[in-house]
Amino acid sequence: MKIIDQHTKKIMEDCKVRARDAGLCFDNESLEYIVTNQDLIELSPKGMIPTLYDYWVNDVETLKGKGQYKLYPHNPYETVINSRPAISYYNDNNPDWLNIMIFYHVIGHIDFFQNNILFEHTWSDDFVGKALADKRHIAQLRSQHGRWVDYIIEFSRSIDNLTGYFTELSIRNFPQNMEPTDKLRYYFDEFLPKETLANIGKIYSEIERYNILLESNDMVAESMFFSDIKSKHPEFESKFQKYKDIRKERSIDIMDFIRDNSPFLKRDENQWMKAVINIVRDTSLYFAPQIRTKTINEGWASYWHDELFRKDDRIKGHESEYSVINAKVTSISRVGYNPYAIGLRLVQYIESLADAGKISREYQLILNSERRDEFNKISGKGKEALFNLRSQFSDFMLINTYVDQDFVDLHKLFVVGERLNQQRGTVEYYVKSKKAEDYKRMLIDNMYHPPFITIDTEKSNDKKLFLKHHFEGKQLYKPYINDTLLGIEYLWFGNIAQGEVILETTDIIKRKGSEDSVSFEYKPIHYIISNKKVSKRYL
Repeated sequence: MKIIDQHTKKIMEDCKVRARDAGLCFDNESLEYIVTNQDLIELSPKGMIPTLYDYWVNDVETLKGKGQYKLYPHNPYETVINSRPAISYYNDNNPDWLNIMIFYHVIGHIDFFQNNILFEHTWSDDFVGKALADKRHIAQLRSQHGRWVDYIIEFSRSIDNLTGYFTELSIRNFPQNMEPTDKLRYYFDEFLPKETLANIGKIYSEIERYNILLESNDMVAESMFFSDIKSKHPEFESKFQKYKDIRKERSIDIMDFIRDNSPFLKRDENQWMKAVINIVRDTSLYFAPQIRTKTINEGWASYWHDELFRKDDRIKGHESEYSVINAKVTSISRVGYNPYAIGLRLVQYIESLADAGKISREYQLILNSERRDEFNKISGKGKEALFNLRSQFSDFMLINTYVDQDFVDLHKLFVVGERLNQQRGTVEYYVKSKKAEDYKRMLIDNMYHPPFITIDTEKSNDKKLFLKHHFEGKQLYKPYINDTLLGIEYLWFGNIAQGEVILETTDIIKRKGSEDSVSFEYKPIHYIISNKKVSKRYL
């Protein structure tokens, strides 16, 4: 791996100037490396972060990558990572004209990383530098604790898809002075409705009384408010204290809760494990927005490499070669899902809608298809809509908002089904649906959606950890449940379990009936692990 030469760097810098003139916004500094196939195979398991901590699974993935490359040699044209400065990697055999196209694509990604709100928590950090410090820390811990470091990494990584990414993001933007104190939250959310059985009118009148005190003297409002409460409800203080004792510290996610409340991790000799959990959790949070913006990010970068390169005079003489490469990257896959293709088509679709003034209530109220086709306000706000899209949208928002019947019909999209041809003994593909709602559902089902699992703090204590899976129509992947619970049990109790971990979830069970009719039912179930043995109990 080596830095690109000055000639190629000059090409990149010229691309930056033209991209900024078109409206893209990004930091001045960037690093570009020429990499070999061997480099790419070794970097891929680490998410292209060269300084990420060492872990045996990465070595396995590298060996797997080498084997795959021997059978199917291929490489991406580029890879870019969200760092400060942004780092991108390129093949060592690209001609200059191809590098120009690729640089525009990379600049599109960098612009997206540095302006999309989902990446906000990464804007002030240099993750590559942080990862290097983490890598050295883990190496030091490994020299002291040996293989136990890898056990903690493995157990932590088994639940790193459960990090509260959106919760963490919302906390960053929540004004701290608007957060009520624990006592106020307990009084309005717990004591009034549950202890005094106050109705909603009484609760609102109490809130109003507190607000009046706050407006008159915010420094002493809370103490004045509760002095009156204590005279009316002498038991309030003792109940609040009991509530505080039972209630664990507010946690963002399962990893956060286990790290702060595990009786095993609280022991002095196990404090180092918390550092490992933090590293795994921080790494997961760093990659979270990239997973959730794959389609829109690739669509945005593809839009700009096409927009800028076709207007660049350096394309002359290479138009045909460019069209072939661009078509390979952005062609719609009739079977399967190409995020470059769908993302690009949606970005172009939204620009055309905005240019015609169709992103408006006036247009949405038109139901006649001919009038909808003829509608054109020539607003010229296409680019403005796109930059708003780039700043505010995730994949789900993009697809859920803009995949409609007009879009599906425009690009002749359809959902593909599979069926067995018994006579030929082959699998056939057929057009299953051309409805927008079905196509949208197919795209959404392809998106990343980790299970929503929380800790029931009321039912958890030093002898029991109670996990609750909030069922959203999909059951947990059963082959992973036992091993995941094994890791959680260790992180909560240690090697010798002194209690149990309970996971409450819902299984989808095939209902017994005739062979011709197949039906399913939802059955709540507890998965319980104690002393490394998992049992099940239907509720």
